[in-house]
Amino acid sequence: MKITAQVLVLLPFAIGIGVAMALQTALNAQLRSYLYSPLQAALLSFIVGTLLLSLLVFFQQSAKPNLSMLGLIPWYLWLGGCLGVYAISMSIYTVPQLGFLTLSGLIIFGQIVMSMLLDHFAWFGIEKTEISWSRCLGAVIIFIGVMLTLQR
Repeated sequence: MKITAQVLVLLPFAIGIGVAMALQTALNAQLRSYLYSPLQAALLSFIVGTLLLSLLVFFQQSAKPNLSMLGLIPWYLWLGGCLGVYAISMSIYTVPQLGFLTLSGLIIFGQIVMSMLLDHFAWFGIEKTEISWSRCLGAVIIFIGVMLTLQR
């Protein structure tokens, strides 16, 4: 990938995702202390997110799908919501035991491994990029780094 002006503009937004994910985990873990389970905290978080998304979509200028259009969506594309429930619920459950740094590192490692597979097999219409020794080495180095964060 070439470093272009567009890539440089996108870098802060991508870093912002990591910042937002860490803050979201911290807020949701604290929210859990006011409720009775990690699932209840995740539900409240999803309700707030759903309300915000509903407002944003309502005021969005683009056309809205109708029910028949939604029926044309392949079944597996609906699984994204299930994965979101897993990610949020498990982060709320595991962060008190692992800590924010270790959890974030493990999340990043998991994302890297899955991303290599998605790229390698060109799943979901992405351009194919073979798994290489340098990509694997990068993943291993990140995993070793995460293991070092377990030493407190």
